[in-house]
Amino acid sequence: MIDIREYILHKARELDIDVIGFTDCSPLVDIEEYLKTKRQDNKYTEFEEDDLKKRVDPKLTMESCKSIIVLGISYNVDYNPGQDIILKGNLSKSSWGMDYHRVLKDKIENLILSMTDEFQQLDFQYKYFVDTGPLVDRELAKRAGIGYYGKNCSIINREYGSFIFLGYILTNLDIENETMYMEEECGDCNLCIRACPTGALEGPYRLNPRRCISYLTQTRDMISEELRDKMGTKIYGCDTCQLVCPKNRGIKKSNHGEFIPSITKGVVDIEELFQMSNREFKEKYGHMAGSWRGKNILKRNAIIALGNMRDKKNLPLLERELEKENEALREYILWAMRKIKR
Repeated sequence: MIDIREYILHKARELDIDVIGFTDCSPLVDIEEYLKTKRQDNKYTEFEEDDLKKRVDPKLTMESCKSIIVLGISYNVDYNPGQDIILKGNLSKSSWGMDYHRVLKDKIENLILSMTDEFQQLDFQYKYFVDTGPLVDRELAKRAGIGYYGKNCSIINREYGSFIFLGYILTNLDIENETMYMEEECGDCNLCIRACPTGALEGPYRLNPRRCISYLTQTRDMISEELRDKMGTKIYGCDTCQLVCPKNRGIKKSNHGEFIPSITKGVVDIEELFQMSNREFKEKYGHMAGSWRGKNILKRNAIIALGNMRDKKNLPLLERELEKENEALREYILWAMRKIKR
């Protein structure tokens, strides 16, 4: 008789999947009240599933679900961002190399393909997601024993730290699992809370995503002047709370070469970005996760970065952008110019 769990673990290792765990399909009751409070406090974002019941009950996504396979790969590659670019904006490690959705999806699809061959007689059914499903993937990872919540609300794995991308497979297979929560290890440390530029970490395990720079660099909503001031030169994402975390020191590095930023060098050349056509933008940045919102959003973030640099040498660059009469960017350009002139 096939040992389903052992087979999956073996194939995952072959496919270079770094972390894997299993849990059942019972509702995520531990997080339900938090989600309700989050919505009541207007801390919900447009990127989250609107139906709260779908966020906590796997069977509303797949009625025949019996088990959930949670998988992760590390993106903590060793690389020093490009130093030869004069006017550069910062990219989060999550957008350094190839779009992680594609990388992790390929691995999950290959795992599913081998499972389909192996489990033909078991009527194998599945649904899988990489950052696109309704369920709270970090809560699934916690319940599957992949890691524990850090005070910055990231899942921390003891071997790879918190720089891990997560995905999950809902399946009708009855897989042996032990719903074991890894004990939290943050102790008295609050470095992440103190380091957060915008105060988005309002306390241990309490994140206001609407103030988080990772969110601000993606939203199409108007960003307040108060928050623009705190975004620094970040063009996409923010790693601050992870970079200061002691649990990300002395850990195993990623061996996934796809995340090495050989094209972008880990930064955005702001002057080049302003001159690019849409086609040129797709050719250079289309492969990375941070390109999904399009050139205009990254240009907006670059304009905010120029304002925060406060260098009068950059005024002609902003003046040329103002002449293009892009109404979506006009307010940000004028703000950046005012800030530089002050």
